[in-house]
Amino acid sequence: MKDKRILYVSSEVVPYLPETEISSMSFEAPRMVNQQGGQIRIFMPKYGNINERRHQLHEVIRLSGINLVINDLDMPLIIKVASIPKERIQVYFIDNDEYFKRKATLTDEDGQLFSDNDERAIFFAKGVIETVKKLNWAPDIIHVHGWLASLLPLYLKEFYKDEPLFNESKVVTSIYNQSFDGALNKDMVNKVKFDNIDENVIKSLEEPSFNNLMKVAIDHSDALIVGSENIPDDLEAYLKSSEKPILEYKSKDEFGEAYTTFFNDTVLS
Repeated sequence: MKDKRILYVSSEVVPYLPETEISSMSFEAPRMVNQQGGQIRIFMPKYGNINERRHQLHEVIRLSGINLVINDLDMPLIIKVASIPKERIQVYFIDNDEYFKRKATLTDEDGQLFSDNDERAIFFAKGVIETVKKLNWAPDIIHVHGWLASLLPLYLKEFYKDEPLFNESKVVTSIYNQSFDGALNKDMVNKVKFDNIDENVIKSLEEPSFNNLMKVAIDHSDALIVGSENIPDDLEAYLKSSEKPILEYKSKDEFGEAYTTFFNDTVLS
């Protein structure tokens, strides 16, 4: 992976949020690539429960200051950055007071999904892409983790399809076990359609369940990784029917070598 540029886009990353399958892998994979001499960037949302002082986040003025249009509303984009101690890894945080100031991640104190999680997902996807454009940093691979990041493959291949910076970028999405029941805001499909994205490629978002969000990500990815030992049967069948390169689930001990081989021999070949 030496000298390869890999952009990691995740809904959660250790040490900024508690350890889960997603947050742990969103740290371990870039750390491994970093140690192999790859160039990496990590992006995640700046949830209000991330302690900015403890983790030494600071705003990057030259990257902040643009507005993203979400469902016909101008939403200011704020970019913050921090370094993971001892790892020489920079993490970029996508922030906006309306979407990310509340002191929680994806659900309220009763465990209910926030009603604007659909808009937060759109904002996150656009915010990452706009910031990478400002950095003028063309990734060889974009590796996506977590359902809040799952719109990134769609937006990259549809809304930003004419953006030359990403012409050679390959999109890889990790599919994890189901992380929420029910569905996001039923109006989500119309908010995505507002960005002139062909309604035929987002039909499944008429019912924005976890599985349907991941199906849209699968449709717009170049390769896929099974990140959990168990994933929903529906998604497993959809993965197989996609006929895209798939790295099957690997334990933590087996993952490193399999991941490197998959990227070098399959994704980048």
